[in-house]
Amino acid sequence: MSALRVVSLVPSLTEAVAVSAPGALIAATDWCTHPPGLDVARIGGTKNPKTDRIAGLAPDLVIANEEENRPPDLDALRAAGLDVLVTHVRTLPQAFAELDRVLTACGVRTRPGWLDAAQAAWEAPPVFQEPRTAVVPVWRRPWMVLGRDTFAGDLLARLGVRNLFADHSERYPRVPLDELRAARPDLVVLPDEPYRFTADDGPEAFPGLPCALVGGRPLTWYGPSLAQAPKALGRALREAGA
Repeated sequence: MSALRVVSLVPSLTEAVAVSAPGALIAATDWCTHPPGLDVARIGGTKNPKTDRIAGLAPDLVIANEEENRPPDLDALRAAGLDVLVTHVRTLPQAFAELDRVLTACGVRTRPGWLDAAQAAWEAPPVFQEPRTAVVPVWRRPWMVLGRDTFAGDLLARLGVRNLFADHSERYPRVPLDELRAARPDLVVLPDEPYRFTADDGPEAFPGLPCALVGGRPLTWYGPSLAQAPKALGRALREAGA
């Protein structure tokens, strides 16, 4: 059991640390849902953590992500004298490298089996024989989609699905619905986070187009779920009938 006291501001990293360094994690965000039954202090959301409460817990390390967490909050934690490790994840190889870095910083001395299993799972993922094009909404009202340089886009590309907005100047552009339809993708990928798309909320906006409802955890989390992500995503994409 690690002697370090760790606070996590990133749901996927919370899961990775909780299963790899039992006892190290003392607090996590309200959005940290895995592993189930996680019993640690809750310190607010990823975008609005209670920095004063975190400082009061006197952790040895706070782990964060440059996309999920706001610079002012991280600056406040550093100003309180806390050590803040900020991860940068835009691709699958970056995810594996950052997971190694985080777990080492959390006192994990032996590489966990789930991390080896995740890398093995992505060495030969189920790929469409003929590549598909897709739009990937992540929000509606207004509609926002995956743009350039995203982790989720990299995972889809490895499964043979090319994001039609991968060359957009923004990472999460707002795109009018009529423009999304006019792009004529082979497939619309609808994750259940951050916006919770469902069979009754999302597909109706894209009449005549195959829509794949996918879990946000296999698509966007970098942690133990990566070991099952290729099969889970591949199955959902194929069930859409694209």
